[in-house]
Amino acid sequence: MSVTTPRGFRAAGVAAGLKASGGADVALVVNDGPDAGVAGVFTSNRIKAAPVLWTQQVVNGGVVRAVVLNSGGANACTGPAGFQDTHATAEHTAAALTSVSPRLILGAGEVAVCSTGLIGERLPMPKLLPGVRSAIRGLSRDGGPAAAEAIMTTDTRPKTTVARGSGWTVGGMAKGAGMLAPGMATMLCVLTTDAVAGPAMLDDVLRAATRVSFDRVDSDGCMSTNDTVLLLASGASGIEPTPAELAAAVTAACHDLAQQLVADAEGATKQIAIDVVGAADEDDAVEVGRTVARNNLVKTALFGNDPNWGRILAAVGTTAAAFEPDGVDVAVNGVWVCRGGGAAEDRSKVDLTGRDVTIRIDLHAGTSAATIWTNDLSHAYVHENSAYST
Repeated sequence: MSVTTPRGFRAAGVAAGLKASGGADVALVVNDGPDAGVAGVFTSNRIKAAPVLWTQQVVNGGVVRAVVLNSGGANACTGPAGFQDTHATAEHTAAALTSVSPRLILGAGEVAVCSTGLIGERLPMPKLLPGVRSAIRGLSRDGGPAAAEAIMTTDTRPKTTVARGSGWTVGGMAKGAGMLAPGMATMLCVLTTDAVAGPAMLDDVLRAATRVSFDRVDSDGCMSTNDTVLLLASGASGIEPTPAELAAAVTAACHDLAQQLVADAEGATKQIAIDVVGAADEDDAVEVGRTVARNNLVKTALFGNDPNWGRILAAVGTTAAAFEPDGVDVAVNGVWVCRGGGAAEDRSKVDLTGRDVTIRIDLHAGTSAATIWTNDLSHAYVHENSAYST
């Protein structure tokens, strides 16, 4: 259940001293081939971390042999020096890998770099680079779980997944528990497959998958500077699936990881699915779902087990979606508390004592639908984020 489940991949996770806790903080994923196709999607935040800027260039080259990731520092808003640190990390990784695995013979332009952690501070390179060398020594086919642990920040548990095709496999790992809002990606994620697939096909598949998975996660409305999702293909299975087959497996893997992100969201006591149906088009459905997901009054009500449908309806009304105000229905955990824009079934019938919550909003304006996944807003979320940098 990891990035090394597909054939052709090795990984490692080590402690390099970047985290004050002393926990694992450097991960490495290596594609041993024979192929090295790649696709990536990145944050749409205009403030992009140095590793995002670097890895965007690398992905444009269509070949990635290794991904080095660190937690304990975002390397964002660090200027030219921060970008040079990313470049140096890629160069160091390429040279060190080539020295121990001459058959790889890779350059810095084939090494993607991902970072996560506090924004605004330089990475401690005297610790990071030896950590990379340690990770290289620890590379193994069983190293996926350790790599997934090394990229955690405020996550309480590692997040991994596997989806199987006919003779080929997709694996993956992700991190993310806060700053989860969409922009083509919502966290750090590495997906791997031993299917035979070129960069163009990988790009189409990954964008289609993230659009209906990671892009539909909206935990707290805060978009990171470092969000990156990479899909690497080794071709080691020798099997070339159809685009539809590969898309189905990658989408399943992304969906599983997306649900794990929501389940581990900072301070969350509720895992909430907002199903918007009857929309004029998919964009309207997404806008309505996202607006409700980001509404603090809705989120705090659910934290308090209060099925306050008035707050939901008020949030819907702030959107530009097509609907008639007196034609909207709202159900909370299967109880239609609002019909035609007014009170319906007794809200006391709604059971919110469990962790899972489903809000269904019918706009009665068309046939399109979308689901957004979010969580409640708790005391623990405020506490955890009140002193993150101190």
